[in-house]
Amino acid sequence: MFDYDALAALSAVIREGSFERAARALHVTPSAISQRIKLLEERTGCALVIRGQPCEATATGRQLCLHADRVRLLEQECRQTLPGLFPDSPQRAPLSVAVNADSLASWFADAMAAFAAEAPVLVQVAVDDQDHTGSWLKNGEVMAAVTSTAQPATGCNAFALGAMRYRATASPAYMQRYFPDGVDAASLKKAPSLLFNQKDTLQARWVLQVCGEDIPLQRHSLPSSHAFVNATRAGMGWGMNPDLLVASYLADGSLVELIPDTPLDVPLYWQSARASSGLLNDFSQHILRAARAALIPL
Repeated sequence: MFDYDALAALSAVIREGSFERAARALHVTPSAISQRIKLLEERTGCALVIRGQPCEATATGRQLCLHADRVRLLEQECRQTLPGLFPDSPQRAPLSVAVNADSLASWFADAMAAFAAEAPVLVQVAVDDQDHTGSWLKNGEVMAAVTSTAQPATGCNAFALGAMRYRATASPAYMQRYFPDGVDAASLKKAPSLLFNQKDTLQARWVLQVCGEDIPLQRHSLPSSHAFVNATRAGMGWGMNPDLLVASYLADGSLVELIPDTPLDVPLYWQSARASSGLLNDFSQHILRAARAALIPL
């Protein structure tokens, strides 16, 4: 049987980033937090917290934090149906998810906000490339994720969301400057492109799709979906932008496709932990409805 006061202390340290802030959140002393985690580490026989600024969880610590968060979600459901068992003031339970930046900037945020406005949870969002969000699930850092992986992680269910359509776009002035004679391998080598971060492969995948070969690209790095769009419009470089964020700019001519009608579709899936709670299931339904309304059916 777990000591759930100790699990709550561990979860608070990782969530807040330090023993002092965790103590304030739980209304106890830092020494009490330290003692609880020490006892938990002695019982598990391994380190659970990497002390630093901020503190981070070890692999085992992440698993225990996720277990604690699941228990708190279940307690929230009991609190709603059996309020007499919880006479103290209700505390919102954490619900951790991982999502790619372009989904967060377009269809995901409104669905998340609509759910969180009514549910007794605190949504904690981690942002990563869609090809890498699945690792957050495997490592026990989140309960659900938007991912490009159809194969469900261990202990998870996977649901098809749809495909996010990307287009290689640039401003008309940029096109005149770098592609006056058309887009080909030679001109792409010289033209500066935009890269979200080092995990971003969309530009390289599109080039391979249209040219049939890998081409070394000159790249600006810009890790923000909206800034990425704005930089494209300003002529800083060309980049792969989702239809959901640039459809109006393509319609008014402030952005154009490098090569018309050459989209790149990225399939997305929703993976969530099995046997978690009704709250997580409700959240999943919000996400599935929003995605299927916004994305291209697979």
